[in-house]
Amino acid sequence: MDTHTVVVITIVCALTFDVINGFHDAANSIATVVSTRVLSPRVAVLWAAGFNFVALAIFGEGVARTISKIIHINPSDHAFVYVVMAGLLGAIVWNLLTWWWGLPSSSSHALIGGVGGAGIAHAGFGVLEHDNVVKTVEFILAAPIIGFVLGYFIMVAVFWLFRRMRPHKVDRTFRVGQLVSAAAYSIGHGGNDAQKTMGIIVAVLVAGGYLEADSKKIPFWITLASYGCMALGTSVGGWRIVRTMGMGLTRLKPVGGFCAEVAGAVTLFVATHLHVPVSTTHTITGAIVGVGSTTMVRGIRWGLASRIVWAWIFTIPAAGLVGAGCYFLLSRLAGL
Repeated sequence: MDTHTVVVITIVCALTFDVINGFHDAANSIATVVSTRVLSPRVAVLWAAGFNFVALAIFGEGVARTISKIIHINPSDHAFVYVVMAGLLGAIVWNLLTWWWGLPSSSSHALIGGVGGAGIAHAGFGVLEHDNVVKTVEFILAAPIIGFVLGYFIMVAVFWLFRRMRPHKVDRTFRVGQLVSAAAYSIGHGGNDAQKTMGIIVAVLVAGGYLEADSKKIPFWITLASYGCMALGTSVGGWRIVRTMGMGLTRLKPVGGFCAEVAGAVTLFVATHLHVPVSTTHTITGAIVGVGSTTMVRGIRWGLASRIVWAWIFTIPAAGLVGAGCYFLLSRLAGL
């Protein structure tokens, strides 16, 4: 198969991954607003999808550039187009498996693991871009901790500020507030996650010789297609994970949903500003647990939370193994 064909197929796979990413991570944006019954599931996913796309006008390209340089690509070695394709396949397989199991694993880390595993299979560990990998791995721990801490303290602050208000009035106030907080979280989700697909498309274009590695501007069609596919995937929704995230970890009222979404949105905005491809799944999980721990530590289902953490731990190596396996298969078929 010629390089041009492989590049085109890989771009199609990348945009497919983007749709699956939105589908898989829809729960991150809507779980709290659905579990508190502020919006119906169908309205909630459309609300989230719209604000996923709005993020296009807010964020730059920093996360995309980090993802495009997870591995060092040698443009003179067109085998790297197979590396990127294999990495995507690894991420897609892991995403679909965890969706089927109802586990909110990280699409971001599945992508990084898949591409990293395929790159190692092709050129060894030296192919990894150390700085980009390290800062991404650091946020595996940092994102849920930041979300937890912000969720806890925002909830405490809200309790104190509204302590004299009647419960039913607090509930009514934060039902409206959750529309704003869900929109903010969806903007952060779209801004961070859509750029990951942008980065992969840039990587395969560089590998195929169609784009300079040090190009100052990512072509707009890549940006538009990535944000559009992300919004499309979110509009479909992943109901298994919505149940796990919104109703399985702990029970939330509108005030709790508002605080969790604000905490998650702040974390995502900061990470995107730092050009870190953070996990939206890790972020909102930490925020939900942080909010829930202010009033009902015993009400948090720690057994389920531990299953989620194990899914986080295994995502990068598992997707890496699948990505490496896909590379070996593709390289044999291509006669490399």
